[in-house]
Amino acid sequence: MVEEGAYAIAVDTRSTEDFLLQAQELVPTALDKAREVKGFPGRWKMIISKLEQIPSRLSDLSSHPCFSKNALCKEQLQAVSKSLREAIELAELCVKEKYEGKLRMQSDLDALTGKLDLNLRDCGLLIKTGVLGEATLPLTVSGPMAESDIATHSNIKELLARLQIGHLEAKHRALDKLYDVMREDEKNVLAVLGRSNVAALVQLLTATSPRIREMTVTVICSLVESGSCENWLVSEGVLPPLIRLVESGSCVGKEKAIVSLQRLSMSAETTRAIVGHSGVRPLIELCETGDSVSQAAAACTLKNISSVPEVRQALAEEGIVRVMINLLNNGILLGTKEYAAECLQNLTASNENLRRSVISEGGVKSLMAYLDGPLPQESAVGALRNLVGSVPEETLVSLGLLLCLVHVLKSGSSGAQQAAASVICRVCSSIEMKKMIGEAGCIPLLIKMLEAKANSAREVAAQAIASLMVLSQNQREVKKGDKSVPNLVQLLDSSPQNTAKKYAVSCLGSLSSSKRCKKLMISYGAIGYLKKLVDMDIPGAKKLLERLERGKLRSLFSRK
Repeated sequence: MVEEGAYAIAVDTRSTEDFLLQAQELVPTALDKAREVKGFPGRWKMIISKLEQIPSRLSDLSSHPCFSKNALCKEQLQAVSKSLREAIELAELCVKEKYEGKLRMQSDLDALTGKLDLNLRDCGLLIKTGVLGEATLPLTVSGPMAESDIATHSNIKELLARLQIGHLEAKHRALDKLYDVMREDEKNVLAVLGRSNVAALVQLLTATSPRIREMTVTVICSLVESGSCENWLVSEGVLPPLIRLVESGSCVGKEKAIVSLQRLSMSAETTRAIVGHSGVRPLIELCETGDSVSQAAAACTLKNISSVPEVRQALAEEGIVRVMINLLNNGILLGTKEYAAECLQNLTASNENLRRSVISEGGVKSLMAYLDGPLPQESAVGALRNLVGSVPEETLVSLGLLLCLVHVLKSGSSGAQQAAASVICRVCSSIEMKKMIGEAGCIPLLIKMLEAKANSAREVAAQAIASLMVLSQNQREVKKGDKSVPNLVQLLDSSPQNTAKKYAVSCLGSLSSSKRCKKLMISYGAIGYLKKLVDMDIPGAKKLLERLERGKLRSLFSRK
């Protein structure tokens, strides 16, 4: 009996042509023996049909220009010869009826059928997919490639080709070797990687062996992180097996699968596909039960998915709001909390139902608690900005909104400060709230923001100040600042990039009743700016200009 797992080919010094001749000689013998068998007619009929296909495959293989130059051809012919000898041996046992048992023989015949199937498939694959050509570089290569690089590329191409042919265990050995090569020389692997190689890797993700699946997803994760073949991976169907590994893979398999999905989900089209392949539930479960790395990657993936508006409701139905709020409170890594805040910001951007859901789950309190930390982040303030319009003022005050805003304006990033100023614009709808915001100490911080580099930051700060200056006590607070008038005058610039000019006019108009402030406006060149703004029909510019010009005339006459 031929040894089980006979695809572990032994080293043989004979030439490829010798093995071709050997296989060609074995085919008629195997067919003659098979046709003599009377028992197991169905199985032998199938075996005979496959044996009859072998000559044409051998002919195709031998006619390829790379036939004699490639070790893959030699190994394939060895595998075919072993299968043919096994067919002859089994046929002789069946003819003599000297097998151990009927069930055992049925099993052996089924195994032989599988091996012949594999032989035929691999021979065809070597020709049709170009694997044979890919695995052998010509002896002369045009261009400046060094001889060592040629050899390296040739070895890597042969290694990649082995992922597509042969027994599963042989593919596993090739996979292990590929992983080692990628750790040492990823650049050269990526240089010769083809779509057919990517497809072969994706197929190995569904192998029966957990070890092969784990090694395959590790290699795929490296490819994804390199950013070189993401489209190929997705088009070859990598998403469903990755999602299944997130559901039920080993610890390493889960981690590598979720890190791969994290990178792939940066594409909106891919995020829709992840949702379509029922990928949300496994991601949410990983947020609840995963280790620190997997939890962070799952949260980031869900954050990426939530950026696509049409899938947000599907996320909500899977319970994402509660999970993200829990991560905001208890996430293992700081980055995980930030992803959760970004996800909540996306979810609450335009959907009132999701806003109510976040509020009812205690999201406002959790966001404020997170913002009270040492590094308040823009996304958390952005999520808060989306929610404040749906929460009563007294509730916001009781939760400590004002102290939170002051903290962000003092120590947050520029983006967080801008978002905080936007929150002030949204919540200062009542006189009482304007008064409390002013008393909390926000105005000096907003005045400082008028010097920000970003036009959008200056605009929202000026808008917030203009809203607060409805109250006389807030006007007095603005007047106290040495830089209030100079900063506001600078925002009268008529350039299209300056989007804060209408709010600057409003603020300066409120200050123009003060002689001191009018003198400062004039001294900093406000009249020249305003003349241009009058021509642009900026609201309030003409009235403010007239006030300043009257003040300038009075000053002139008084000096005379």
